[in-house]
Amino acid sequence: MLKRLLGKGPVEVWVIKQIGNDLLHLCGQGTLESRDRRSKVLKALQEERFSGAVHMSGSGVVLNSRLFDALVPIESLKLLPQGQARWKGRDWLVSHVPQRCWAFRGPLVAQASPFGDGLVSSEDVSDIRQRVDETTPRPPGEVVFRPLNTLEDDDPLLAPKHESGDSLRPGYGREWRGDDN
Repeated sequence: MLKRLLGKGPVEVWVIKQIGNDLLHLCGQGTLESRDRRSKVLKALQEERFSGAVHMSGSGVVLNSRLFDALVPIESLKLLPQGQARWKGRDWLVSHVPQRCWAFRGPLVAQASPFGDGLVSSEDVSDIRQRVDETTPRPPGEVVFRPLNTLEDDDPLLAPKHESGDSLRPGYGREWRGDDN
């Protein structure tokens, strides 16, 4: 209450991770952390030069504003039905960005949600896949899986086991060493 009277109330925003041609990758709502007056923060948002912390609503996560393409005051963006939003005088498709992608610094891609409720963003790893060399050496031979209790008895390359009477290791428990004289 006192902060609102002094003009330092929190500024609530829509957090947009990435902006495409007709698509907004929307993280959700957040609150800007700033010591400046509310009017100064709103002016910085309007000029797209706000720098500071963003407290993501509902999760407790605080992220740097540089991770996002846009921070939009709550009243400036309106969510519409069928996964759309109205912002800057035009309609956009909206793709929901899951929390795991909030701090991702690369491009995002939108895919249909497996639950059938719009679009969901995920990390674009196609660039990484292109860099993987097909000539990367692979382990030679064939991998054979055996039960855990199978020993390596059949391999002729391994040293033969000692017979139980010729053991080089001491036995278990107490033994008579034969040097009690």
